[in-house]
Amino acid sequence: MDDRNATVLLSDGFTFPEGLRWRDGWLWVADQTTGTVWRMTEDGVAAPVVEVAGGASGLGWLPGGDLLVVSMADRQVLRVDPRTGATTPHASLAGLPGYRLNDMVVDADGRAYVGDFGFDPQAFVARFGGAALTGGQAPTSILARVDPDGSVRAVADGLQFPNGCVITADGRTLIVAETFGGRLTAFDRSEAGDLSGPRTWASLDARPDGICLDADGAVWVANAGAPECLRVAPPRAGQPAAVVDRVATGAPAYSCALGGADGRTLFVATSQRSPGGGAGRVEATRVAVPAS
Repeated sequence: MDDRNATVLLSDGFTFPEGLRWRDGWLWVADQTTGTVWRMTEDGVAAPVVEVAGGASGLGWLPGGDLLVVSMADRQVLRVDPRTGATTPHASLAGLPGYRLNDMVVDADGRAYVGDFGFDPQAFVARFGGAALTGGQAPTSILARVDPDGSVRAVADGLQFPNGCVITADGRTLIVAETFGGRLTAFDRSEAGDLSGPRTWASLDARPDGICLDADGAVWVANAGAPECLRVAPPRAGQPAAVVDRVATGAPAYSCALGGADGRTLFVATSQRSPGGGAGRVEATRVAVPAS
C-alpha cells in the first residue's frame, strides 16, 4: 500500500462541496450549504448551473441528458435542463420515513437510488454525545428508489446513514457507504432494479461518505472522519475486501469521483468543518487505474 500520495488544490471558495460526478468533460459539484450546483473544467474553472433552495446533494442523469439533483431539506429529487437551468420537480420522497435526503446514484435506465439521513445528527450528538454515532446507537434509515416516471418506494432499510452509492459495471450490484456503520454494504440488483441479499462488502476503520468505482472493481472512499481517501479492493476468492491505497487530502473528505480526459484523475471534495460553513475545496491527484 502506497501512503505517500497526496492531493493538490484544484478549486476553493465552496462551503461544503459534495456529490462529485464526472460527465461529458465536466466535473459536477453540489455545494450543500449554498445549494449551488457547479460544473468545472478539469483545471478548476467553475460556473454555476442551478440553485437548489433545499440544499443540493446527490447528482445524476436521466437517459435523455436531464440532470437530477437531490434537494435535501425539501425531500425532493429535482429535474434540471442543463442547457437552460430550468428546474421542475421529478419526485417527492416526503411520504417515506426519514429526515434529510442525502447522496444518490442513477443507473443507465434513469432509476435513482437515494439515501436519507434518517435522523438529525446534530440533535442526536447534543443528546447522546458524538461517540454514540458510531457506537451502533444512531437510528437507521432507508435507501429509496425513484423510477423514471417519478414513482418512489423504499428498497432497503436498517442502514446506518446511507451515503455514497455506486452500481457495478454489469449493473448487478449496488454498493452503499454506511457512514456511521463504518462499512460498505452490497446488494444484488435485479433487471427491474430491485435490491436483495444485503451483505458487508468491506468493514472499514473510517467514516465512509462519497464513493466511486474504478475499472478493477475497487472502490475509492472519501473518509469523513479523516483527511484521506481510501482505495478498497473488492472481496475475492474468500478473501475480505482490503484497503490497498491511501491518498492524503487537505481536510476531511466527503466525496470523490474519477474522471478527467483519461479517467485517471481522482477528484476529492473536502471541507475544514461540517455542513453549515467552512473552507470547502475540490482537490485532485492522479491514480493508476481509471474510472469504471
